[in-house]
Amino acid sequence: MSKDYLITTSLGDIVANDFRAATIFKKAGIDFCCGGKQSLSQACDDKAVDVMSLVNELQKLDDSYQNPSQNFKDWAPAFLCDYIQNIHHTYVRSTLPELVFYTQKIATVHGSHHPELIEVASLFAEVNKELIQHMQKEEEIVFPGIRAFYLTGSAQAKETLKQELPALMLEHESAGGAMDNINLITRNYKVPADGCNTYHVTFKMLEQFEDDLHIHVHLENNILLKNLFEAFIK
Repeated sequence: MSKDYLITTSLGDIVANDFRAATIFKKAGIDFCCGGKQSLSQACDDKAVDVMSLVNELQKLDDSYQNPSQNFKDWAPAFLCDYIQNIHHTYVRSTLPELVFYTQKIATVHGSHHPELIEVASLFAEVNKELIQHMQKEEEIVFPGIRAFYLTGSAQAKETLKQELPALMLEHESAGGAMDNINLITRNYKVPADGCNTYHVTFKMLEQFEDDLHIHVHLENNILLKNLFEAFIK
């Protein structure tokens, strides 16, 4: 990847072309999923990150082995829908109840000394509500529509998707923004000295949940839905 390409290309496209870039962006605190339309240069300016330092890290990826199983952009849309539903939706559904319980528990136990935990619990309760509804809509309306559109070119599926896609993108931004706020409030999930074992477990689970959500939203925003928008333009 050339320097000029990396500086001017969107974050979403960089990660879509080489999924390993996601790890580099995570370390730099750069949002490549909901913020995937930004160029690398713009994102670095916003975060006060040295763009050339990231360019150098990204260029090193060219000299190392890339697992072909992570070439998500080359997957058939219907298969990508199945992957998102079976991997990410299953993880989210199994993790949401635990995190709702744990965030509320540590807010109850430690909230008097760490009032930020009350806000964390409130934010995650909203994430829980939004994602359950969001995933149900994807599984019952959007993903079947995508499969029908690519399989038969269905005009009805196309119209349904045109109506649903803008709302999906906004819902992604809402959930991603809530997790960004949780990250900020907790200072990147840093447990205070008086944090108990449950405190540690909760923050670790929140961090893992955020990482999974970034990948989940990236696959939809920057590959699956982007390809649909391009297909509709054609």
